[in-house]
Amino acid sequence: MLTPLVTGPAKMLCRCRLRLGGTTLAGEGICMFVVGGESLIDLKAEVALPDGALIGRDGENQIVMTAHPGGSPYNCAIALAKLGNPTGFLCPISADAFGDYLLGPLGEAGVTPLLPERVKDYTTLAVVNFDANRNARYGFYREADGAIEAEKGIAALPEQLDLYQIGGFCPILPDEAAIWLDIVKAAIVKGATISIDPNVRPSLVDDFAGYKARLATFLDLAHVVKVSEEDLDALDSSRNIEQHAADLLARPNCQLVVVTLGEKGSRAFTKAGQAQAAIYAPPVFGDTVGAGDSLMAGILSWLHERGLLKPGKLDGLGDGALSDMLRFGAVVAGINCGRKGCKPPTRAEVDAVLGK
Repeated sequence: MLTPLVTGPAKMLCRCRLRLGGTTLAGEGICMFVVGGESLIDLKAEVALPDGALIGRDGENQIVMTAHPGGSPYNCAIALAKLGNPTGFLCPISADAFGDYLLGPLGEAGVTPLLPERVKDYTTLAVVNFDANRNARYGFYREADGAIEAEKGIAALPEQLDLYQIGGFCPILPDEAAIWLDIVKAAIVKGATISIDPNVRPSLVDDFAGYKARLATFLDLAHVVKVSEEDLDALDSSRNIEQHAADLLARPNCQLVVVTLGEKGSRAFTKAGQAQAAIYAPPVFGDTVGAGDSLMAGILSWLHERGLLKPGKLDGLGDGALSDMLRFGAVVAGINCGRKGCKPPTRAEVDAVLGK
């Protein structure tokens, strides 16, 4: 049975002044989650082959691209907000038309863009294809998300900060990694719990040994680490999941490790326990875009509502609590998978499934 939820808009209230992108809001408010990292446009290729076989739309020897807003941190920020968490998104947004497109879903979900000044760099693009199991595979053309500046990023952080999530692209390039590392350290000074979802992308990395060293620096700061089975295999295929989890929990600050297993569900580990949960299969399947980001948002929300998203409380989570946590995250991810593209559910939609 799932642990009863803390309900209502007054979850984890604190009296604070929130400075959002240069604007200060006084009085009583809910302390904020911030997700820092990439936003981009997913370009989905729909191909008509010369032999007449069609993938996607009808056509003759042509590739048709459809554009969708995306990026793992961007998706997670939207999912957090739709689950009822006041959320800020820290990423440079291009002044181009795709930048306008990216801002739309953020606004609809209630996410606060923390860097309101648009940048001249073009929006980062990701070309999406799907394998035989309809799992997304990506190729990237990076631009605006890399235009981060440490001084502006640090200044944009709210004064009261419950959580800072490190995005997937942050460790890829040395110069960018140094900037994002300064921002994470500033978030720690403000008392934030640190989570990371690295989304390891070997195709984006020229120097994988250097990338792993930079990623290790971020992992050493994180209290919550969420990785996929594919991430772990890319980092070190000689170790099994249990060994990877033990290695992560041995880092200076890590207290909770979550591993997603695709169709096999997810696992969670602390020093006090471990658990495994199956996926939640929606009535109609769409695709898996944003599934891991939605699951991460669900887990962070579940922990926050119970006052557990704090160092010193995470490491005491036992088997039962971890099982309930994974189940909640699986429902958030499963509802998203019932749609095409990343369209995380509202809290009401999640509660409707859990209440059955």
